[in-house]
Amino acid sequence: MSVTGRLPVLVLIGSVAVVLEPARRTVALWALICLGLVLLDIALALSPRRLVIEREPIAAVRLGEPTSSRLLVTNPTRRRLRGAVRDAWQPSAGAVRERHTVRIDGGERRRLTTTLRPTRRGDRKADRVTVRSFGPLRLAARQRSFEVPGVVRALPPFESRKHLPSRLASLRQLDGRSAVRIRGQGTEFDSLRDYVEGDDIRSIDWRATARRRSVVVRTWQPERDRRVILVLDTSRTSAGRVEDQPRLDAAMDAALLLAALASRAGDRVDFLAGDRWLRARVSATARRPTLLGDLVQAMAPLEPALLEASWPTLASAITDTSRRRALVVLLTPLEPAAIQESLLPTLATLTHHHRVVLASVSDPALLTMAGSRDTTDHAYAAAAAERTLALRDRTASMLRQLGVTVIDAPPELLPPKLADHYLLLKAQGLL
Repeated sequence: MSVTGRLPVLVLIGSVAVVLEPARRTVALWALICLGLVLLDIALALSPRRLVIEREPIAAVRLGEPTSSRLLVTNPTRRRLRGAVRDAWQPSAGAVRERHTVRIDGGERRRLTTTLRPTRRGDRKADRVTVRSFGPLRLAARQRSFEVPGVVRALPPFESRKHLPSRLASLRQLDGRSAVRIRGQGTEFDSLRDYVEGDDIRSIDWRATARRRSVVVRTWQPERDRRVILVLDTSRTSAGRVEDQPRLDAAMDAALLLAALASRAGDRVDFLAGDRWLRARVSATARRPTLLGDLVQAMAPLEPALLEASWPTLASAITDTSRRRALVVLLTPLEPAAIQESLLPTLATLTHHHRVVLASVSDPALLTMAGSRDTTDHAYAAAAAERTLALRDRTASMLRQLGVTVIDAPPELLPPKLADHYLLLKAQGLL
């Protein structure tokens, strides 16, 4: 039960009678009158229990874009409902105008629409639907809350898609060029041509040379249908925020751009995400038109876990995914302690079988902090920043000595840099 603002007004009206006849019985009589009117109003109000409330399914939406939640409220009785309905959601769902004033006649169904604009990626859940049914005097109301499940899935925004047209143009230029002259690993035969200075002598075709009586070399082109394995770290280190964005979300953005580019190039793209356990997997299929949709659906519910990453577990999943040589992209923060404890012992096996790239989201605030030394506090902060940067540089050097390519860039630069490295490998015939 709840009361409205009309009840205090009614009580104040009774103060006139108390002034005219200031007696205890006058106060008691007016109080009884007010109580009787409230009970009568509640008795005449339609019980919310009689209503039937349903929620229509909500389609997934890209983070930051609006969508709608629709409630179907049915009044199966013969009485009229005068009241208010609140469709409550958790704050990160971004519900707008979730309170609705309704007047539903008996036997009528009404659709109530609440606008949602999620502010966080993932599954945003509805809370409860609360109904207030007012009586004809609108002094009081019956109130009841209902559990009406609802979920809106906020997908990764894929802000780096603005870089895709330019990278696709570069990819088309690579496809349109003559076959590369480098006999790289994983390449396939294309054609024969005359030898020119600088060609690899291992590419000379001696039989064709004997027939033509001039030196002829084989030309090779990178294979299509290669394997690209994206590994997303969801451990505690991915929970850190850079420029008001979790590292995990920035890594997802880079993974989506590379996946879109590699799939257009005809490569097979696999996706793995995990920490101590494998949290998500998307298996490769050649010419998969739904790849990006499958990836964003798999990424959407992922959240950083307060656990250390188990790289032996993730390496085992990589081996199960493909035993052929592949490009393995590890999307993990370049945190010295975490890498030295778990990742380094695993890298020797990975680099022996695959070409490995480590893509990390760096924090530009470290460079800003290292350059500010105006006060004593700033000087101490700069010293801490310099030490952190030195440790990151040392860890990156260790990784490069093991044959790992390290790409460390701020959130807005990491996706295009990773895509450019992929194109460079394609141009050199190394992928």
